[in-house]
Amino acid sequence: MLKTFSAAAVLLGASLAAAAQPALVSYDSAAKTFRLDGGGASYVFGVNSRGELQQLYWGGRLGATDTFPQAAPLPEWASFDSSYNNTPQEYAGWGAGLFAEPALKVTFADGNRDLVLHYASHTVKANGFDVVLKDVKRKVAVTLHYSVDPESGILARWATIENGEALSVTVEQAAAAAWALPPAHYTLNYLTGRWAGEWTLNQEAVRQGARVIESRRGSTGHQANPWFAIAAGAAQEEQGEVWFGALAWSGSWRITVEQDQLDQVRVTGGFNPFDFGYVLHPGQTLETPIFYGGYSANGMGGASRLLHHFELAHVLPRTAATEGQPLPRPRPVIYNSWEATEFAVTEAGQMELAEKAAALGIDRFVMDDGWFGQRKDDHAGLGDWYVNKEKFPNGLKPLIDKVHALRMDFGLWVEPEMVNPNSDLYRKHPEWVLNFPQRPRTEQRNQMILNLARPDVRAYVLGFLDKLLTENDIAFLKWDYNRNWSEPGWDQLAPAEQKKVYVEFTRNLYAILAELRHRHPKVEIESCSGGGGRVDLGILRYTDEVWPSDNTDPFDRLTMQDGFTYAYTPQVMMAWVTDSPHWLNKRTTTLTYRMLSSMQGSLGIGANISKWSAEEAATAKTLIAAYHQVQPTIVQGDLYRLISPQDGSEFSATQTVRADKGQSVVFAFIHSTQEKRGFPRLKLKGLDPAAQYTISPIEGKALAGSPEAASGAWWMNHGLEMDADFRGDF
Repeated sequence: MLKTFSAAAVLLGASLAAAAQPALVSYDSAAKTFRLDGGGASYVFGVNSRGELQQLYWGGRLGATDTFPQAAPLPEWASFDSSYNNTPQEYAGWGAGLFAEPALKVTFADGNRDLVLHYASHTVKANGFDVVLKDVKRKVAVTLHYSVDPESGILARWATIENGEALSVTVEQAAAAAWALPPAHYTLNYLTGRWAGEWTLNQEAVRQGARVIESRRGSTGHQANPWFAIAAGAAQEEQGEVWFGALAWSGSWRITVEQDQLDQVRVTGGFNPFDFGYVLHPGQTLETPIFYGGYSANGMGGASRLLHHFELAHVLPRTAATEGQPLPRPRPVIYNSWEATEFAVTEAGQMELAEKAAALGIDRFVMDDGWFGQRKDDHAGLGDWYVNKEKFPNGLKPLIDKVHALRMDFGLWVEPEMVNPNSDLYRKHPEWVLNFPQRPRTEQRNQMILNLARPDVRAYVLGFLDKLLTENDIAFLKWDYNRNWSEPGWDQLAPAEQKKVYVEFTRNLYAILAELRHRHPKVEIESCSGGGGRVDLGILRYTDEVWPSDNTDPFDRLTMQDGFTYAYTPQVMMAWVTDSPHWLNKRTTTLTYRMLSSMQGSLGIGANISKWSAEEAATAKTLIAAYHQVQPTIVQGDLYRLISPQDGSEFSATQTVRADKGQSVVFAFIHSTQEKRGFPRLKLKGLDPAAQYTISPIEGKALAGSPEAASGAWWMNHGLEMDADFRGDF
């Protein structure tokens, strides 16, 4: 019987998951309507009588024989709101009296800025369409790409803009897609934060006007994440209709949620138009990021579970070890040396930590900052990616060999896009940083940003990383990015061309990551940006995990991890156990509490384990062994939020259920109890009601009030009684 500890319970049984419905893509030539079906959702749009592409329906899956008439434009609302402005278009150009957020805005060489896009043609593809729109006069074409996932019904939408004119066209605003919902009472959900306080779930009524969620920082940003969910009426965690979306872009981005004067809701997202301009010369194209969108009839919980499964199956990369498998492998349990040594890394010190980590049952040892160049603190060394001979006289090989002998693989911290002014690289190439000539060069954390949009910088970064991985048996890179942009100049280009730096930088980042994975197919990569500063479905196509926050306080993390999982699977959510009292809040918690908080995601240890007592080491070893047994259920199962930690809740609880419903893991946490109140009864979710489940509770002890075994129906309807002694603080 499997043991877990302190409010973590494992339930066993057996069942099979229901088969997914096949996707359906159809075009009705008589009505000129397009339809995509997948999972429990349908999406329908059509060509209206004016030639515009108009959205008709997005919601629960329709019957196979259900049809739509040809799209009819909405009438004008007096002379102040024309039919063109009121009609929900799939991809509207700014022109013809459009006052809503446009999907595309351009300036032609002669100064004309009017753009009206009409349907021209389409191609049916596997699970989708390519639909071509053209301006009514000028030779600008936009191909709208649609692809539906058969299992989840999640749509991928993006656009390719082509200049067929004889002269250049400047793209000033380009969305990946626009989504529309009919008039109703809606609640908008979105994620905001700051360093050490990421992943705050905001919920507010959708009202007339626009709510802009964005990053102007050159990267995704801690302050807002490119995800949204719109709930209808009184939708709750497990009930009601929810429409959701996530933008797959790691550069500056913007999502605008707009309720118009007729109470219709439109969501438009793509490149951030702030300080943006992309010149298309004759024959050139610009491809936007992908904007994913989905629908759930099972509340916010159903929406997040759809996203989790979609990300696991269709977004996350595969290594050589998992190529061809339906899901990536659960993440290795890691030890990271940062909090134990900070910059003072040495060969002997790292070997000593590796021995202690291996004794705990750790899978991967990661050496953090301080191993390269003249890196003694954060004032020097970035850009000089050679091994520091004072710290490692014989290179990294002796340490790597030691780690391998301890049956762990080896990982390394890097920050490839950054440079310290005090570095050989900057002294040789000061022109390589983002800058405006004759203007100050702002430093943050004593560093500046290399202009990755430049081909020579791209070649340098790819070159040193390839050399590092070729010469050393490294299984993992923790790829950090510790500041946002300033002075985003690129003076090697003509002034009109320089604002495309926002696109080319991110494209080159993706290209480097893709090429590294191609050359080194066993290497895994973490996206880290001082915490959650670069987490999105764009970077997750090339990285295996993300660092959600530098804040590892186990109580703070309950709320942050709750917010994170609305948009992203626990598979990628690295969660470290660090020392107590915690450096940020000075809060004291038990090691068991810290371990269990982190075990809700992909577990890591970041504490100074050289100072742990024998008792602490034994506790960690036992819990790591338990985690290894149930990890696939935790990080790849169906997640249910039984009690939310939001809004100062005294209690919180989560549950995950394996895909075959054969195992479930429950976590329950107390902030503080008052007046001898006990923990609320937990009515579990997602089990097979007919299967028998055996409970394996804290340290193998029976839970008072709960049977050792009962049906899934019992656990879901009667519920799980927590032990009467389960009280206290943290």
